[in-house]
Amino acid sequence: MNRENKKKSYKKGYYKTHACDEIFICNFCGREVVSAGAGSSHRNHCPNCLCSMHLDIEPGDRTADCGGIMEPIAVWVRKNGEWAVIHRCRICGKLSSNRIAADDNPIKLMSLAMKPAALPPFPLEKLEEMTKLMGGEGTLRW
Repeated sequence: MNRENKKKSYKKGYYKTHACDEIFICNFCGREVVSAGAGSSHRNHCPNCLCSMHLDIEPGDRTADCGGIMEPIAVWVRKNGEWAVIHRCRICGKLSSNRIAADDNPIKLMSLAMKPAALPPFPLEKLEEMTKLMGGEGTLRW
């Protein structure tokens, strides 16, 4: 069954209490996604590219009319040490957080985690200048 048609087939809130274990095709990378291996009964994103679809307003309600691709933009660590992916809808900009699945692409997860270090919001050449301004020695030691 297409994920887009689920909200038409089930009552509101159905996926809050029932497993979402249907096979679907990722709208971003085109791979088939199965729930086996996810470590959860609620598969909500592709383990290959980590993209999802904007289907919910509240988790599991399938009431969002947007239907845009939710792209992974960051990861964060919850209080209990569990990692979660931050998704942003390409159409409306809504942000959501989804726990990672056991079979998620570890390279993709690590690239999201390292993105702030790899792409700082300032030129790395400015580090020496900023260090001088803060009263430090002003030299970089690699």
